[in-house]
Amino acid sequence: MEHILTTLRGQILEATQNHTPLIIRGGGSKDFYGESRRPDNAQILDTRAYSGITAYDPEELVVSARAGTPLAEIEAALAERNQILPFEPPYFGEGATLGGAVAAGLAGPRRTHAGAIKDFVLGVKMLNGKGEHLAFGGTVVKNVAGYDVAKIMAGSLGTLGLITDLSIKVLPKPFAETTLQFEISENEAIAKLNALMGQPLPLSASFWADGILSLRLSGTEAGVQTAVGIISGLQLEAAAADALWHSVREQTHPAFSLSDTQRLWRVSVPDTTSPLPLEGLSAMEWGSGLRWYRTEAKAQTIRTAAQQAGGHATLFRGEKHGETVFTPLPESVKAIHRRLKQTFDPSGIFNPGRMYPDW
Repeated sequence: MEHILTTLRGQILEATQNHTPLIIRGGGSKDFYGESRRPDNAQILDTRAYSGITAYDPEELVVSARAGTPLAEIEAALAERNQILPFEPPYFGEGATLGGAVAAGLAGPRRTHAGAIKDFVLGVKMLNGKGEHLAFGGTVVKNVAGYDVAKIMAGSLGTLGLITDLSIKVLPKPFAETTLQFEISENEAIAKLNALMGQPLPLSASFWADGILSLRLSGTEAGVQTAVGIISGLQLEAAAADALWHSVREQTHPAFSLSDTQRLWRVSVPDTTSPLPLEGLSAMEWGSGLRWYRTEAKAQTIRTAAQQAGGHATLFRGEKHGETVFTPLPESVKAIHRRLKQTFDPSGIFNPGRMYPDW
């Protein structure tokens, strides 16, 4: 694999010399996410050839792999040892890679109970804009050297450099899992979720759509059965439950279907927030802290409501009408981002326009 790394480094150095923008891409399954501006002269920096699991220690709960490794390959290897990627990264299409999952920073239904991707990135290696191969963090849970820098790469959308290698903390697969459902309104769902989240229950996911609240319980057999007795509700068959949570993770559930004129907004608010004064709510996740809106409303309308509730809104899917995908940052915070960009990518060649329209 060293020759592939050399080729990637050579492409970066050439692009830096010629001021050619590089679009970092693995499987391309998350190309829709982020700002859509792509320079006409941009070249693709394809990570898929740099692939493979390099180390896996089930006892230490750590897997290390190259960035181009398919997520499916990693999850299959973990499944053989009854372990999982706890943040449930969405694939959003065939060919999704580990590097792309970390760069996008997106997590699935288990996120609010297990943690975000950045919480499980132990170590990362990357090629910066000078072609330097840098390493941050470690390969064991107790090694925290450079841990914060490794976290920064999660959700950076490839704007700081090319992730080449990753070490990820994994977790044991729960011994037991079941899903309960309730027919309740949005208001009732918010109240119920907040009441349950305050109890020592083995909740691992929640999803509300079309008047149905689904709760997933994960843990020991005894713990799950005790929780079922406390919460009650309609218990789904295992196959139906698996299909439901897969559809939520991959956004194939009908709640995420858009008409030609609708956009999908991802609104993050405190989970105690009452229903927002917005039309188009289609789903709630993460204990009601993540709310999805299918709407034709303008960005200002969505973002004002989110900000007044102490949250923020992201245009997740749909046409951009001169609006930014991410909530504009305060200038003080944006200045920090610019300094990071300048440090890792001084020539500005990596994924220009992907996170912010102006760089």
